[in-house]
Amino acid sequence: MWNIVGQEGAVELLRQGLAKGNLSHAYLFVGPPNVGKMTLAVKLAQALNCEGTERPCENCRPCQRIASGKHADVQVIAPLRDDQGRPKREIGIDQVRELLHSASLKPYEGRHRVFIVEGADRLTQEAANCFLKTLEEPPSQVLILLLAHREGDLLPTLCSRCQKVALQPLPMSVVEKALIEAGKETGQAKVLAHLSQGRIGWALSASAETMAQREATLERLFGLLGAGREERFAYAADLAAHLARDKDEAQEELEQWLTWWRDLLLVKGEHPELITNLDQESNLSAQAKSLTMEQVARFLAVLRRLGQELELNANPRLALEVLMLDLPIRREKEGAGLSLP
Repeated sequence: MWNIVGQEGAVELLRQGLAKGNLSHAYLFVGPPNVGKMTLAVKLAQALNCEGTERPCENCRPCQRIASGKHADVQVIAPLRDDQGRPKREIGIDQVRELLHSASLKPYEGRHRVFIVEGADRLTQEAANCFLKTLEEPPSQVLILLLAHREGDLLPTLCSRCQKVALQPLPMSVVEKALIEAGKETGQAKVLAHLSQGRIGWALSASAETMAQREATLERLFGLLGAGREERFAYAADLAAHLARDKDEAQEELEQWLTWWRDLLLVKGEHPELITNLDQESNLSAQAKSLTMEQVARFLAVLRRLGQELELNANPRLALEVLMLDLPIRREKEGAGLSLP
């Protein structure tokens, strides 16, 4: 009844805990974005409060109220939004204090209180420290679920008080099958499955707007190859500001850069069947012809280093300006030819 695609190990662990009555008081669901962490958390909350014989039944009143986000005993804690509706970068201590107060109360309409912290890696250090005692000695009938992209982004003491459940990206064939079953045309399902890189949540939710944003990113990528330093630095400043406003969305754009240049390397290595951007094979082939393997490999290494530097809180604008200096230049007299500066 869990209806979760491709995460059988995680589901079985939780199902066994429910059946034997020995669930942990706190879990850390860790894995890349859109692999099903929130879906799994909601299903577990439903199973704990379900009134059906097979839990979660999806049909009883508690299951339906939890699915719609209206159940009084199931709360999601995530970064608040600013006046423009954009998510803030951190989960502050005031949000955690409010959670802990709610956790001290008895369940209002169900058997268990469940608190889902979405983006637990965004807890401030003060907020994370405030959590520690409750995770060590939680009130009865309370379950806390922390959701994070990477375990290493959380305080080690926080992780040590939770049972870790790792969710992995799914095989492309599994995602493609799920998309076809959801009504996608076969060709579209294949393209989306590869673009998702195993993130089934991304694939299922991908919309016309999602694809339009991707196309705009690729157009910017192409345009910058022939742009001067001033235009490149303007792009760096814009993307740095975007990182400050919405880190996840900006990093998605950088991930598209990384995927494109990885695909170029595969094309240069004569393995086009492994590329992610299936619908861009002709463009990749045309661009790859004007680059050497060394040039592609060099810039791909620069992109990967950028990701590491941003994780270590390097100055985003400075790091992106360095990236723009290393980006290959298309010289007008050579047409589509590319060369490193």
